[in-house]
Amino acid sequence: MLWIKALHIVFVASWFAGLFYLPRIFVNLAMVSADSHAERERLLLMAHKLYRFSTLLMLPALIFGLILWLHYGIGRGPGNGWLHAKLALVIVAIGYHHGCRALLRKFEQAANKRSHRWFRFYNEAAVLVFAAIVILVVVKPF
Repeated sequence: MLWIKALHIVFVASWFAGLFYLPRIFVNLAMVSADSHAERERLLLMAHKLYRFSTLLMLPALIFGLILWLHYGIGRGPGNGWLHAKLALVIVAIGYHHGCRALLRKFEQAANKRSHRWFRFYNEAAVLVFAAIVILVVVKPF
C-alpha cells in the first residue's frame, strides 16, 4: 500500500505543478501584443504541451487514488468526512484542469477577452485547492 500511496502523491504533486504553471503561461499570453505572432505561437505551443503533459499526470494520480480508496479502504468507516470533502475538491481540480483547456482554446482561436490580471487570480485557485486537499488529508479535521 505504501508504494501506491507514494505514487499517488508523486503524480498528484506533478499534476498540480502543471496546474500552477499553465495559468502563468496564460498571464503571459494575455500580455502579448497583437503584432507579436512568434511570441504568441511559442507560448501557445508551451501551453498546449503542458496541458497534454498535465493530463497524462492527472490520470495515474486519479487511478492510484481510486486504488487507495476502493482496494485498501482508505477513508472508509466513521470519522472520515474529510475524504468526502477531499473528493469534492478533486472534482473541483478536475474541473479546473478542463477549464484550463477551454481557456487555452480561446487563446488558440484568438478569442480571449480576459486580462492578465484576471489570469493572475485564476492562477491562485489551484494553489488554494491543493492546499485544502493537503490539509484535509494530513489533519483529517472531521
